[in-house]
Amino acid sequence: MILKKALNRNVLLILLLFVLTANYSLYQTPLGIQLLPDKPNLLIIASMLDIALISPILFLSWKRKLNWKNLILGIAGGLIFVRFLIPMEYLAPFKALTWIGIAIEGGFFFLEILVLVSLFKFLPSIVRSVKKSPLPILFSFSKEGDTQIKSYPIFRIICSEILMFYYAFATWRKKPQLAPNMFTLHLNSSLIAFHVMLIHATILEMAGLHWLFHEKSVILSITLIVINIYSVIFFVGNIQAVRNNPLVVTEEKLYISLGLLKRMEIKWSDIEDVIDAPEYLQQKRSKQTIEFIARDFEEVHPDVILKLKQPVEATLIMGIKKEYSQVAIRVDEPNRFKEVLKEKMVKEMPENECNC
Repeated sequence: MILKKALNRNVLLILLLFVLTANYSLYQTPLGIQLLPDKPNLLIIASMLDIALISPILFLSWKRKLNWKNLILGIAGGLIFVRFLIPMEYLAPFKALTWIGIAIEGGFFFLEILVLVSLFKFLPSIVRSVKKSPLPILFSFSKEGDTQIKSYPIFRIICSEILMFYYAFATWRKKPQLAPNMFTLHLNSSLIAFHVMLIHATILEMAGLHWLFHEKSVILSITLIVINIYSVIFFVGNIQAVRNNPLVVTEEKLYISLGLLKRMEIKWSDIEDVIDAPEYLQQKRSKQTIEFIARDFEEVHPDVILKLKQPVEATLIMGIKKEYSQVAIRVDEPNRFKEVLKEKMVKEMPENECNC
């Protein structure tokens, strides 16, 4: 059944590639241009439908994100892409339609600018609220932002970038504070050593690529330097985010994060079962399982897997939201963590059977 679903989904991607390849070959290759009729208006309309309607539907269906908002953006983007794909000599009678796509994309861009203006307008208030919040900054910053400003994708991305620069440059004087209700995830792993290796490799790559490309293409050389500098800042920020944000247990929720890459809030009432059977923990985990396991040089397994009653939303890199039905966790003090979990499960769900 799973294989059948995967095949059906990949058929959508194959159809999308076929549609794009056919239209590209028709308008961008000598053979395709020779096949065009003297009056290609009907063919142009068919191609516009392919690019601006069929392609977005296939792509969004493949990504499982087909909704009206994404479809409108997809149609607008398709109309803009048509201007680049179809030569203007053939597209001239339909030029006005392509401007509709530009107008729609421009409107959404204007709305995103307004969101950014709102963000910087409310930023001082958000910072004050974050300082008063007992929650880790990774959680409180986004939560206060969603409270004071309506959550938009561009807003979540900007918040993610602000957090990255904050942890990379503003947390070196702060020592990680641990309390009885906190659990670290990285001390018994090679996560920090792995990140340091990545930083060294990125710096060496930056120097090597700059030397290789600076005479051939100044723009490419500068672009690669910017990307590598950003990567180094991200790795440093991620190290600091991991060090300063242990797993936190409160009366209502469990707050867990793995640096800037992923974070999640789990209510105790959302947990159906806590699984710690070794034979289950060592099995290959499904795509519906999010892992909070610090990277190590050898294969490691979670200490527990939380089975949820219903999928719970997690925040990934760049503020991307995704729901998961299971949570795999590995901590530095597994026995104490299991005791806390057992205590919370018994308190919240006295009639529930827990395997921990």
